[in-house]
Amino acid sequence: MTGLANLRLGVVGGGGWLGKAIVQCLLDSGTITPDRLYLSSRRPRAGLFPGATWTHDNQLLVDNSDIVLVSVRPGDFAAVEVDTQGKLVISVMAGVSFARIQAQLHSDRIIRALPNAAAEVARSHTPWVATPACTDNDRIAARTIFEACGKADELTQERQVDYLAAISGTGPAFPALLADALRRHAIAHDIPAEVARRAVNTLLVGTGRLVEAQDRCPADVVDEFIAYQGMLTAALETMKADGL
Repeated sequence: MTGLANLRLGVVGGGGWLGKAIVQCLLDSGTITPDRLYLSSRRPRAGLFPGATWTHDNQLLVDNSDIVLVSVRPGDFAAVEVDTQGKLVISVMAGVSFARIQAQLHSDRIIRALPNAAAEVARSHTPWVATPACTDNDRIAARTIFEACGKADELTQERQVDYLAAISGTGPAFPALLADALRRHAIAHDIPAEVARRAVNTLLVGTGRLVEAQDRCPADVVDEFIAYQGMLTAALETMKADGL
């Protein structure tokens, strides 16, 4: 058995932004069909993912699923009181430990992962780690889900996923903050707002595509610009000397 073949996936929090993004990626990639999706949400989701089954009862979702993916805010996890009966549980909650998930959901087969907001366009990076009780098929199923959302890397320690929550887990947030600083600086120097927005957005997208297409280490890109001895050299050397 490979991937999600013939398996039923239940998504607790399937109506939230990350849950929706993951489900949409799975459907768009043909990884799963709507009839094998069981989704829960606190609010009515009529018309979202036609063919999938919606419920407000998380235990009913578990009972009708082979894999349970928990996609709720960490602060809301305490309200998710179900017995998964030892089924594979995939958590995409930041900071919620194996021990807590095991105690609350009653399974030793747990995978912790942290996709980011770029899952909405199938460009997430998802670090993940599995408990020793997970089988090879569990890992294959998890990898299939995460790779439908972008890139994924299996790690060996739970703390590694927690660390990456502050890097890849932030998704577009840090690059977007840098881009906004550049945009505001440009406007302050008499660049029309629309031109400033277009300039920094293009810079952000172009950089991402360049790095992705060439699969290069960012340090190599920086060193290449420094070696060119152009207008950026002094700025880059100063930033590096200041510890950036």
